[in-house]
Order: sequence, then structure tokens, then C-alpha cells
Amino acid sequence: MNAPSADHPVGQMLISQGLISTDQLRIALLEQSKSGQTVGRLLVSLGFVSEATLRDAKSLALGQAAVDLSRATIEPAALELVPRSLAKRHDLMPLALAPDRRRLTVAMARPNDILALDKLRTLVDHELHIESLLAGEQEILRAIDQHYGHELSIDGVLHEIETGEIDYRSLAAAPMDEYSQPVVRLIDALLTDAVRQEASDIHFEPEAGFLRIRYRIDGHLRQIRALHKSYWPAMAVRLKVIAGMNIAESRAPQDGRLSLNVSGHPVDFRVAVQPTIHGENIVLRILDRQKGIVPLDHLGLEASQLDTLKRMSARPEGLILVTGPTGSGKTTTLYSMLNHINREGISIMTLEDPVEYPMAMLRQTSVSEATRLDFANGVRSMMRQDPDVILVGEIRDRETADMAFQAAMTGHQVYSTLHTNSAIGAIPRLLDIGILPDIMAGNIIGIVAQRLLRRLCIQCRRPHGPDAGARRLLGLTPEQADPVIHSPVGCAACGFQGYRGRFAIMEMLRLDGDIDELIARRATAREILASALAKGFRPLAEEGLRRVLDGTTSLDEVGRVVDLTDRM
Repeated sequence: MNAPSADHPVGQMLISQGLISTDQLRIALLEQSKSGQTVGRLLVSLGFVSEATLRDAKSLALGQAAVDLSRATIEPAALELVPRSLAKRHDLMPLALAPDRRRLTVAMARPNDILALDKLRTLVDHELHIESLLAGEQEILRAIDQHYGHELSIDGVLHEIETGEIDYRSLAAAPMDEYSQPVVRLIDALLTDAVRQEASDIHFEPEAGFLRIRYRIDGHLRQIRALHKSYWPAMAVRLKVIAGMNIAESRAPQDGRLSLNVSGHPVDFRVAVQPTIHGENIVLRILDRQKGIVPLDHLGLEASQLDTLKRMSARPEGLILVTGPTGSGKTTTLYSMLNHINREGISIMTLEDPVEYPMAMLRQTSVSEATRLDFANGVRSMMRQDPDVILVGEIRDRETADMAFQAAMTGHQVYSTLHTNSAIGAIPRLLDIGILPDIMAGNIIGIVAQRLLRRLCIQCRRPHGPDAGARRLLGLTPEQADPVIHSPVGCAACGFQGYRGRFAIMEMLRLDGDIDELIARRATAREILASALAKGFRPLAEEGLRRVLDGTTSLDEVGRVVDLTDRM
């Protein structure tokens, strides 16, 4: 079969702008002949261009004004005018309605779609002037799901289950598949709603008389629903089916995985089942690929911290460790660093348990008990693949640590994680595992320890002065004036939590000759800390308190995550 012709308007436009190669267009056209999807959508899904890049390129070529929907303000009056079904059918999103109601602004994937514009005029008003702006297809799908909402879908399906009546409004809002099975639609609606609310985990927890459903949002669990216990058996079976588990087994733990297309992009879920006295407890970990890889410049670090990370990444060989408890954002930081150095001239290989965020140009492998591929054997195998950079998901034992240091000593740059409470604490931890001080000295580039703190809601945070205890924690002397600090209140914008979103605080230990010498002679952690502090090292507690003083978070939140007892 001959390869399809690369003569395609969108493809040629991107080639002429130097955004893709002829080979990449050929691949997309071959995929189009199989799937029938548009070339633009395929180029985005294949990772050849980003959606924003495609949108801006089209805007430039067509002379059509474009809009970034992630930053656009959506007016409720425009939403009320255009039904969700019409918006989804024609890939358009209403943005604004002029005060005189004579002009409607809409974002469209195809601004010159005469059929869609005529349908819109017929539905709203023949005399209404419609201004169309260019937006990406996936951007529009995400905006539709975000602004039209999913609550109606969940309530409608529950009403149908309870009464046996079909709520047609819920059918219009529900995902367009398997309408005949309300439990299927209920699970889909709950998963989609959790992604929309930016949850990291979904907990289905059976009690004696009811089913509790909780989302973990910004690190805290919030109860979202409480359903009758009779719903749970069918819901549990549905979750186990789509996660590829054995539905006949209910007395043993199981693990599975599933993918769901939400707002036009794939979201992965890791599923874990645990038998309890009231039935099977099921927890889903949400792995949103789009949010998993954050550019290094967008981590919210100070200029000096960002410079330190970049200098660590620039060293050609050695080990970089990221430490912290489970859920502290270690994987996100590692992927941000890999994304920063990822380019055509470097071979990067990863070994993870499991691979959470697929990334273009990385060779990613999951450890597997079935094939007896553990971290140590995996690193040994990868070193025969001529890599420049290796990511080892976690150093858990002596054998894995030995292989990581062996790779670092043979000219590779190695990234990994370690479970310790501080950057300094990684050194005695490695000694405890069995790594010799002479091996560590000179082969560790740097150690990063991090935590995630909740960000105060900017809409409702309450400013006030510190009391005596807060002054002591902040390290203020009697001569210093009271600074302004903030506390959470709670409002509709933050779901009455007082916080909205999270950010990372980090302590960065960049090893130099002095610290290497201390490690080689088995100096205590206190001696290493004193040397690091003399060179400008800032511990996690100081980083957290600095963010209290700049109004980003509260003193209670820092005390919840970082040990401040030494300052009391």
C-alpha cells in the first residue's frame, strides 16, 4: 500500500511554518485513512504539535482572530442562549452576549462552518449578529464540559434509578453511550465530574447502610455523595469490568487500570479494590496526562530555586534525588525536569511502577512481577540501550541503589525518588541501605525535598496580625513590627474550603566538594546541615513560612505539612 500524499492544506500550512516535518504529516494522513479523524486533531493526538500551536498557526494562515478558552471569560447569558447539545454537535462555545442582545460571540473549531452558523441563527434570532473566533476542538470540548456542568447528569441518572422514569434532561447532559444502562451512565458521570473538579482520587466507601463517595481535592477528602447501599453491588461490578478485574472475586484485593475520554482528552485511572466488612472498598487514582507534565518555569519556584534546578539538570553525569512522602508531587517535579532536557539529541529512558504520564521521545517501561522485571534488573537492561538519561521510579533497596550509582558513575545522568523527610536525611538513608560513603561522594548532583501546600483562596482570605505564638513561629524579634498574615474563611469560589489549588515548597541541596568531603568521612547530618546553611541552603520550614508572609498560604497549613515544633 502506498503512503498517502502529503498534499494537505493544514499539513502544508504547518510545514511552511516549520512546525512539523513531511514525515509527521505522512504519519497523520495514514492515521486519517484508518480513523477518519481530521488531520489537525491527529497531529495533536500524536504529539507532533500542541493544540495551542495548531490554533495559532490556523489563525495566522486564515487571518481569523483566535481565542484561548482556558483564559476566556464565559458569560452566563451566552450559555443560556445556546443549548449544550447544539454546542457539542457543532464544536462551538458561546462566549459573550452584547448588552443590546444584538451580537453573540462564539468560539468555533471551524469558524467558516455555514451550516453551524445558520443553525445558530435559526435557534437564537435571525437578526442576531454572530461573531466567530477560532479555538481548538479539544479546547471547546473541555469548555463545554466545564461550563455546562455534569451535576444534572448525576442527579438525572439517580432519579431514573430510584423511580424507573427516564429524565431526558439527564440524557442530554450524560456521555453519549449506553443510555439503556443507568448504572453505566452514573459511573461515567461520577468519573467525569471528579476530573472536572480536579480531584486526584475517588473513594467509593461502603458503610453498613449507605455508600459514601469522596473526592480528594487539593490533598483533602471531601464527601460528594451518599447513596443507598443497594446501588453499590452494580456500581462495583461496573468499575471492575472497565478496569479489567475479575468480577467473581470479592474476597481478595485487586488492582486494575482504565482510560476515559474526558473533555476531549484521555484520562487514566488506577483502580484498587480492598475487601472490607461492609463490602469492597474501591479507590481510583486519577492520572490526567495534560496536568501531569508541568513546564519547569511553571512550578512556581523562586528565580534562585529555578536556577538551581536547571544547573543540576545541566551536569552531564551523576544522581539527582527527589524526596518526600507519598503524594508530595515528586513525580511531577521529575517529569518537569525531564521535559526541560527532553530533545532529539538525548536518549531518555525510564523505569516506573507503573508509568503514569506518557511523554513523547521517552522510552518508558513499567516494572512487572510477571516478567520478573524489577528496578535493579530494569536498570541493568536499560544500560545496554545506550541511554544518556535514566529515570528510576524509586530507590527501595540496596540492589536498586547500587545499579543507580553504577549508572551515575559510568557517565549517565540518573533521576530517582527516595522516601525521606528532608534533603539532608537522604544521605543517612542511603548509608542505611548500604551505599558506601566513598561511592556517594562525587556522584550525587543534588537532592530536592518537597511538600505540597494548599493555596489560600484569593477571594475570601482574611488578613490579620500574628499573635504571640505566630510571631515565635515566624522568628520575629520583639523589635520587629507585626507583618500581615492571612487565614482561610471559605466562599463559593473555593467550595467553602478557604483554599483553592496547591503549590510546592522545596529545599534544594546542591552537593559540592565540601559536602562530598563531609559525606566521605561519615560526618553527621548536623555537620552536613551546618555546611549547607553556610552556603545559603533554606530548609522546608523557612520556605513554608516565607509563603505565609507573602500571603500564599496560612500558618496552620504550613504546620500541618512541615514540622515547626523546633520553633515553638
